[in-house]
Amino acid sequence: MEHEAEVVGVGAGSAPGGDVPAVVLGVRGEYVPIFVSGDQARSIGMVLEGEPFDRPLTHDLLVEILTEFGGAIDRVRIDDLTDGTFYAKIDAQRYENGEPESFVFDARPSDALALAVRIDCPIMVSDDVIDEAGRHPDSVQFGDDRREGS
Repeated sequence: MEHEAEVVGVGAGSAPGGDVPAVVLGVRGEYVPIFVSGDQARSIGMVLEGEPFDRPLTHDLLVEILTEFGGAIDRVRIDDLTDGTFYAKIDAQRYENGEPESFVFDARPSDALALAVRIDCPIMVSDDVIDEAGRHPDSVQFGDDRREGS
């Protein structure tokens, strides 16, 4: 089963070698941190904060091209977690002569989430992923907000 998630913030998680940026999803009463690159974290964070970019970033360009060619992203899915690696899919449609044609694209979760926050499409997360990676909200910290269990 899948559940709709929301991006609750961008933070950092502890990993061997130092802190790693993470996008934190709220789903099914839990938080699911997904580690991303620093560039992806900044890109997603700036969109969430409503900060404009001087020039279009790659994800902005992809949305623009997709829209111009009659396509739309319906939703993104975080649907697998294997050996510590998250996997995602992007469900999209293209309309030609009024007829929809559906597509599913394999994607890095960071790219899928960067697209989702730009177009405000649903983010779905599977039960298996939540069961394995979900954390109690009190165990996740944002910025200087240190919570118990952190």
